[in-house]
Amino acid sequence: MVQFETVIGLEVHAQLKTNTKIFCGCSTEFGKEPNENVCEVCSGMPGVLPVLNEKVMEYAAKMGLATDCTVNQKSIFARKNYFYPDLPKGYQISQFDLPICEHGHLDIVFEDADGNPREKRIGITRIHMEEDAGKNIHSAAENASFVDLNRTGVPLIEIVSEPDMRSADEAVAYLKALRSILLYLGICDGNLEEGSFRCDANISVRPFGQEEFGTRAELKNINSFRNIHKAIRYEVGRQIDLIEDGEEVIQETRLYDADKGTTHSMRGKADAHDYRYYPDPDLVPIVITDDWLADWQSSLPELPAERKRRFIEDFAMSGDDADLITSEKDVADYFEAVLDAYNEPKKVVNWIKGDFLREINQSGMKISDCKFKPEMMAKLVQLVDKDTISIKIGKDIFAEIFAEGLDPEKFVNDKGLVQISDSSSLEAVVDKVLADNPAEVEAFKGGKKKLMSFFMGQIMKETRGKANPGMVGKMISEKLS
Repeated sequence: MVQFETVIGLEVHAQLKTNTKIFCGCSTEFGKEPNENVCEVCSGMPGVLPVLNEKVMEYAAKMGLATDCTVNQKSIFARKNYFYPDLPKGYQISQFDLPICEHGHLDIVFEDADGNPREKRIGITRIHMEEDAGKNIHSAAENASFVDLNRTGVPLIEIVSEPDMRSADEAVAYLKALRSILLYLGICDGNLEEGSFRCDANISVRPFGQEEFGTRAELKNINSFRNIHKAIRYEVGRQIDLIEDGEEVIQETRLYDADKGTTHSMRGKADAHDYRYYPDPDLVPIVITDDWLADWQSSLPELPAERKRRFIEDFAMSGDDADLITSEKDVADYFEAVLDAYNEPKKVVNWIKGDFLREINQSGMKISDCKFKPEMMAKLVQLVDKDTISIKIGKDIFAEIFAEGLDPEKFVNDKGLVQISDSSSLEAVVDKVLADNPAEVEAFKGGKKKLMSFFMGQIMKETRGKANPGMVGKMISEKLS
């Protein structure tokens, strides 16, 4: 039976976090009323002239530098011609022959089919600047379609990979790594649901050992990593089934239906020549000076891969924990701010990856909006570390102090939750629990050591969770030995 190899190349569109659009002064703010952020330039009125937003050029070049691309110090804009209702000019201003960045790469870490971590270098063909199109809004109730031009002219960079990925796992790892870099650079908010980070996946299959690529299908604008993974896996299976049934794979653009977990045809896939690219006569060539390039290079922050290496080396952190903490810049910044107040990396990591991120994810808030500041987290870890409260009490109160941004020390004192570590007080409780449960005591002495958790539970119940578990465990063992 023929075994097939998957070939994946990704085109990522990242909306840039500029205040104004790429060629005019209209706001890029998301969520405004339809057609509020629109002027004569971005709506394509006759006779207007575009003027490049310099921040777009800077952000595009920084992304190129962060992914080891060559930044072309001269590049040009082109017109990509096609008709669609949300494209008011009848063409999209983009780059074609001379993009701003080329020939880079990104190193990813993913799990292979056996669950083993692997590293791989994915080539980046090019990064180019372009303007976004508008948005079509379809109303079934009115049996009509409308066009919102707020997004028209919002600046994008398109990041085109080499067809180097061989599985959905590799593709998702690449996308997550790319998104992390954008967030660290502060040039894109990475929001998949709002469309500020979106992906088109070019997918084909070929028999193992064949050098020639198979016919590819393009999957458009999938809005979550989970759906990207599922869409790729479905599309690979669909293409293999077609070939095994003696049918041909058609070059086309397909959409993913998340409810059904399937892809369906949208339109035939156009090649570059179908768009009739030609240089935009209204925009002069872009020339980047040596000084600009040097300034942008020197201003790059510590990037995710570098930060991960540092965390592993400086904090003896596992690779998985370092991945989790450094993948989002805000999380890594919060972690280091906690360490500034209480330098216990392993203990802080456990609280952040567990209770803290759970509350952040459930609330849907940004870490920058979180009321539970790093110094409060440091104080909570310290309270547990010094046996002022038990870890159980810490976890029980976490949701409340997180939501309200409460001082953990004041909270536990006001609520009377300070851990009981007085040996005489604890001994009285232990003696009472053992006396009340003679059958369990005999069973424990007879070898049923799992009853230790029963005794611990009873004592915690008596003390409302405030007993020092270490001291209690030692007392029980001594009294029943």
